[in-house]
Amino acid sequence: MSLEELSAAVQKGKSKQVKELVNAEIEKGTPVEDILNEGLIAPMGIVGENFKQNKIYVPEMLVAARAMSAGLKILEPLMTETGVKPVGTVVIGTVKGDLHDIGKNLVAMMMKGIGATVYDLGIDVADASFVEKAEEVNADIVCISALLTTTMPAISDVIKEFEKAGVRDKYRIMVGGAPVNQAFADEIGADVYTSNAADAAENAKEFLLKKYA
Repeated sequence: MSLEELSAAVQKGKSKQVKELVNAEIEKGTPVEDILNEGLIAPMGIVGENFKQNKIYVPEMLVAARAMSAGLKILEPLMTETGVKPVGTVVIGTVKGDLHDIGKNLVAMMMKGIGATVYDLGIDVADASFVEKAEEVNADIVCISALLTTTMPAISDVIKEFEKAGVRDKYRIMVGGAPVNQAFADEIGADVYTSNAADAAENAKEFLLKKYA
């Protein structure tokens, strides 16, 4: 058993095996940080890269992210005990009136895959809830998703809510979803638009590592 084996199990999306291997590494006395970084975070970087190169597609990325989350669940209590710090804090949700969550869930899991603490507000989230949660947890990044052209304008409403509260500049606001594009993101004053979960996670990681360097 090794961290290479754990990494391979994550990439293949084998949740049951991931749980077994994480537990085995803990019993062996492998440092929690090594299990996290080499066994869970590193393979998600490979998965993201493979997705961008069209070697794998959304279903494969989703099962890999679920497998990583299964391992992370076991590690989380130990990370608190051993003082392993997350790379940053992300608040994510789908806008009011929109009940779609597959893309949002994938981004949330990929954000966990870079070592961030993620607060997922779910679907049909009120504008003010994004602001309240971001303020409550002292977030670094707020991710706003919409999958319909009819709900897309609600992303702008959320950003206006941050402006109204006088806290817009405290957060990096990332937007995405099927109908969203760069022109729309520029128009509403979002900081970042990405077309897929892998790019979102990569962008967030670069930002957080720079912020906390």
